[in-house]
Amino acid sequence: QVQLVESGGGLVQAGGSLRLSCAASRTIVSIDTMNWYRQAPGKQRELVAVISSGGGTHYADSVKGRFTISKDNAKNTVYLQMNNLKPEDTAVYTCNVPKIVAAGITAFNVWGQGTQVTVSS
Repeated sequence: QVQLVESGGGLVQAGGSLRLSCAASRTIVSIDTMNWYRQAPGKQRELVAVISSGGGTHYADSVKGRFTISKDNAKNTVYLQMNNLKPEDTAVYTCNVPKIVAAGITAFNVWGQGTQVTVSS
């Protein structure tokens, strides 16, 4: 079994910054993409950022220029650096991998437990 464990959420004032981390519980052999989603109360889940195995990135228009996704292969961890946060960024942020091969295990559609980000105005 492969687990994704997030950390780094919290309460911050508008204009502030947070860095989220998502660590895989096993050594990653291969992935296609690692993704960050968010879901605010009463809203649909939104894909925020994607990073491919080759390091290519994609962002939702709402976060372009403010959020940066990155990864540390040695630590089996993906990060989401969030700058200039706005109250509308308030949501539960969750990492996801559509497919992961790790230490002899292949798993599909793996999700973390989510971490709350709250931005006060």
